[in-house]
Amino acid sequence: MKISRIARISAIGAVAALALAGCAANEDGAGGSSEEPTTSTLSGTLDATGASSQTAAQEAWVAGFQTANPDVTINYEPTGSGTGRENFLEGGSNFIGSDRAFNADEIAAGGFGACTTDDIVEIPVYISPVAVAFNLEGVDTLNLDAATIASIFAGTITNWNDSAIATLNPDATLPDLAISPVHRSDPSGTQETFTNYLAATAPEIWTYEVSDEWPIEGGEAAQGTSGVVQAITAGNGAIGFADASQVGDLGQVHVGVGGEYVPYSAEAASQLVEGASLEDGRGEGDLAFDVDPAAAADGAYPIALVSYLIGCEQYEDANVAELVKEYFTYVASAEGQDAAAENAGNAPISDGLREKVNAAIDLIQVG
Repeated sequence: MKISRIARISAIGAVAALALAGCAANEDGAGGSSEEPTTSTLSGTLDATGASSQTAAQEAWVAGFQTANPDVTINYEPTGSGTGRENFLEGGSNFIGSDRAFNADEIAAGGFGACTTDDIVEIPVYISPVAVAFNLEGVDTLNLDAATIASIFAGTITNWNDSAIATLNPDATLPDLAISPVHRSDPSGTQETFTNYLAATAPEIWTYEVSDEWPIEGGEAAQGTSGVVQAITAGNGAIGFADASQVGDLGQVHVGVGGEYVPYSAEAASQLVEGASLEDGRGEGDLAFDVDPAAAADGAYPIALVSYLIGCEQYEDANVAELVKEYFTYVASAEGQDAAAENAGNAPISDGLREKVNAAIDLIQVG
């Protein structure tokens, strides 16, 4: 399935690249072209690691960029956001994907091994709902409010026919079956997004700090987004959270917001992020959002992931700087965003945000 999807994207990318190459040519009087099609002069390899939530989007971005630039290779390994950030600090990745930006303390500490200075570029290019997905025979959807979701993952609601779940779902046939919550075993921005939702919307139940590491002993732990999805799929009675692009046909939780229950969608996730502001006190190229799930408007999906591409303002190697800059530019473009949305189902960034993102990308240079 993955191979056929990439093949489809590559074919679309090839047609798009040929069309774009011919657009610059001026027609002569005979209906011909007076200019040769432009070809890419870029070459080289970029190595990147990071957010597994971006897997489907990165497949689309890499295929489209390499089609237009056949002498460039982009290696993106979905290690998880935490490992990606460690690799960037250690200088093992030219750029990374991360489901959270570096926090203020991490930026103050500096020491980004991939960069010649401590000035970094963090651009939000992937907005996607985090699905609360489950595997319960005969049940496709459930309505759950924040308190009930928090209680399930905190371990105080342990059975599917608990009255708290049954009251919210009077038409569902709920089995007398133990709930098996699944969380991430690795440091994960998706996990931090989820725990931020729990802490913001049900603080009396979820009394733990917001973290990319799971704060509770017990439960089933799985590596990466794909590992969580596999664990839920394998166990009747399991429930977990994952980027919505990868949950497939698993049961879907409609999340309570203001008296209604909202299914996940790219549009509903985008509504939450559009109402958020950028964090204060960051560098010119550091565009980190401060998303408050408790402030979700009616119709907004309250568990929305804002995932970033992170690179250096200054690189030692001129070719690496150029390739990172051009790749980031493609990812943020309307074409790149549409390619990801088709493959991953995420929400493309707005034109207004793209202007800010492009200004940040323009800061990338040789140190």
